[in-house]
Amino acid sequence: MDEKTIRRIEGHLRGTFANARITLTPRPKQKDSAEVYVGEEFIGVVFQDEDEDGSFMFEMAILAEDLP
Repeated sequence: MDEKTIRRIEGHLRGTFANARITLTPRPKQKDSAEVYVGEEFIGVVFQDEDEDGSFMFEMAILAEDLP
C-alpha cells in the first residue's frame, strides 16, 4: 500500500470516526495492509480487498480484557 493510499484511508477513518488521532502506519512485511492506531494504541489493520479493486477492509479485535 503506497503512502498516498494510506493517507486517503487515514483521512476517511478520521472523518468517519470523528477522531483526528487516528493514524495508519505501513506494515514492514505485508505490502497490502497498514496498521491503525488511535494515538499510540494499536486498534486494527486495514487490508486491500482482494475481491474488489480499490476497496479496503478494516479489521479490529475487541478483547475481553478491554471490556468493562
